[in-house]
Amino acid sequence: MRMIMQKMSGALMGTFLLGVAVAAVASISLHAEKGAAADPAPVDIKIDNFTFAPQRLIVRAGTTVIWRNRDDIPHAIASSGRLFKSKALDTDDTYAFTLTTAGTYEYFCSLHPQMTGTIVVEDQIGGDAGH
Repeated sequence: MRMIMQKMSGALMGTFLLGVAVAAVASISLHAEKGAAADPAPVDIKIDNFTFAPQRLIVRAGTTVIWRNRDDIPHAIASSGRLFKSKALDTDDTYAFTLTTAGTYEYFCSLHPQMTGTIVVEDQIGGDAGH
């Protein structure tokens, strides 16, 4: 590489280095885009006044959902399909679970079963899932 660079004229050298820099930036940008698709941002569900908000949530596969108890009494999260279950969450406690497989997941508060929610998990391929 050093010999090649010594033989290049000043203008040609500048063009060569610019090309190397552009290729490096393009490679980094492409890698960052792939990383963003592979690692969706966590999404919160607020527990307050005996409700989950939002009650229905649509996320991409690989999303971590975080339930935050903002109520003044304990609540516990349990999926209807027994995929996940939290301990009792006191005020300001959180429970997180990463949903990796597309599908519809029903959940409820195991201390107050009338409290229910739904999470729809979409494949990462197929566009924006919206939140």
